[in-house]
Amino acid sequence: MIGRLLLVCRLAVRDLRRRRTETALLLLAVMAATTTLTLGLVLRDAAGDPYRSTREATHGPDVIAGADRPAPLSDLQKLTGVTDHGGPYPVAAAKFQASGRTSDVQAVGRDSAAASVDQPALTEGSWVSDGGVVVEAAFAGAFGVRVGDPVTLDGRSFEVVGVAVSAAMAPYPSGSCLVAQGCINGPMSADTPEGLLQNPGLVWLTQKDVRSLDPDHLTYVTNLRLADPDDAQTFVDAHRSGGTRLQSWQSVLEDATELAKDSQILLMIGAWLLGLLAVASLSVLVGGRMADQHRRVGLLKAVGGTPGLVAAVLLAEYVLVAVLATAAGLTAGTLAAPLLTESSAGLLGAASPPPMTLSTIVLVTAVALGVAVAATVVPAVRAARVSTVAALADSPRPPRRVGSLIALSARLPVPLLLAVRVAARRPRRVALGVLSIAITVSGIYVLLVLNAFLTSQPLAGGYGDAQVEVLRRVLLAWTVLLLSLAAINAVVITWTTVLDNRHASALTRALGASPRQVSTAMAAAQVLPALAGAVLGVFPGGFALFAAINTITGGDSGRATLPAPWQLLTLVLATVLVVAALTAVPARLGARRPVTETLQGG
Repeated sequence: MIGRLLLVCRLAVRDLRRRRTETALLLLAVMAATTTLTLGLVLRDAAGDPYRSTREATHGPDVIAGADRPAPLSDLQKLTGVTDHGGPYPVAAAKFQASGRTSDVQAVGRDSAAASVDQPALTEGSWVSDGGVVVEAAFAGAFGVRVGDPVTLDGRSFEVVGVAVSAAMAPYPSGSCLVAQGCINGPMSADTPEGLLQNPGLVWLTQKDVRSLDPDHLTYVTNLRLADPDDAQTFVDAHRSGGTRLQSWQSVLEDATELAKDSQILLMIGAWLLGLLAVASLSVLVGGRMADQHRRVGLLKAVGGTPGLVAAVLLAEYVLVAVLATAAGLTAGTLAAPLLTESSAGLLGAASPPPMTLSTIVLVTAVALGVAVAATVVPAVRAARVSTVAALADSPRPPRRVGSLIALSARLPVPLLLAVRVAARRPRRVALGVLSIAITVSGIYVLLVLNAFLTSQPLAGGYGDAQVEVLRRVLLAWTVLLLSLAAINAVVITWTTVLDNRHASALTRALGASPRQVSTAMAAAQVLPALAGAVLGVFPGGFALFAAINTITGGDSGRATLPAPWQLLTLVLATVLVVAALTAVPARLGARRPVTETLQGG
């Protein structure tokens, strides 16, 4: 058994070394999918690092409790399991004005002395003092506020004395609501109740200054530390009542990493799209290599190899590539994860590469092997079942002749006539080409929608400028990988078609067709499926993919701006032109081989 396994591995490795270019393309195709999948799996763990650093530096609370009166909060501080607390602190809603811009804010009254639970960490300036305001760092960054700037709160003048971060609330614009009238993230609508704070920021004042802002409408907040922080959510569930608002630190972490969750969803969808593209790419490469390896299959059988051994050798080649792609994808995805997380002004520290978990390794490996097996098993079994004599003869595959297609193509110009007949010989390959382009165009359609949303109304999704920049990086990574793999597919399909049709093309040239007509036909055989794929990628592909993303994320498709008709038309035409340019080179190279050499050499 071990000897048989070693033989299979040696034969597989030798064949991969003989075809290094194709092996590299296979590796890139699978690696694109595994890298994106790894990013999607580990991104949120990486994004949680800055919050944990902030929580440690600020002695962050385990539970944040709010109420309209201090008494219920004082009762919570006395409960079993609570080891320390800060507050209750008064909270007032106010209008914040700075540099000609206005925003709602939640102003929290704090003591000048440092608190043992939730003492915001200063990134600039000093802590609160009479007449001085400390601004939450992400909110300060969004408004361009610095220490020493004059601001107003409900018309009263204050000076910015500090900028700070806190783990008791997610950074702006994803903060919690501490006031009784409620808050809303995103634009107001006709149905929105009056009095809600819209995308409120967070500031800290002295308790005296907060009480002077709106003494008749104060709410209160307290920060609790528990004996076991992991029990925070259980504590919240057990003591939540109608007059008390409770939030665990795990919930704040969820809010703080909401951007990473959105990025994660995009990357996971991108990973599956790239996985489908990888299957298409491998299927074409495997089909082309199997057609070119008939004689090798015959030799293996002639020296005693069973059909099972032949299939195992052919399958092992691609399994080895999948294993290498898994290792490379896991490494690249883990190292790249911090680059696609938010470097938020509202948190301390930066994301670091997350630890690799067994579940991540198993899932990525399973996907890579699944891609390789799905693309390989049918051609491998088919090649193994070919008779030894037929495989050794390695005769050219006879074309499929369909009377109606011959009658239709006979009226076309020579390049198109040849293109239609080339496509008809390999309908499965044509279908893979259509699928590849449709997947790519569907992805681009969604990218256009998301980019328009981020440009026109980012706050509707709860995103500030920094968050928008991170999401744009995610979309850019998705775009580059998607287009790169689609380009590889187009070139691979064309080159495989050129090799598969070398005998037929040589005969066509011998009967009077020019090299230019043959090369044009080879390129046109890919352009026609590309046109069909581009149209299908816009509708229903793009619409269906966008609807799926909305369903998964719970998004509101009504707020999205769909691409204009001229954009969709441009997308289809651009796709066709790009495919034509990519396929022109391999098609022209294939047509330059002398006719006699092709017909004599086989």
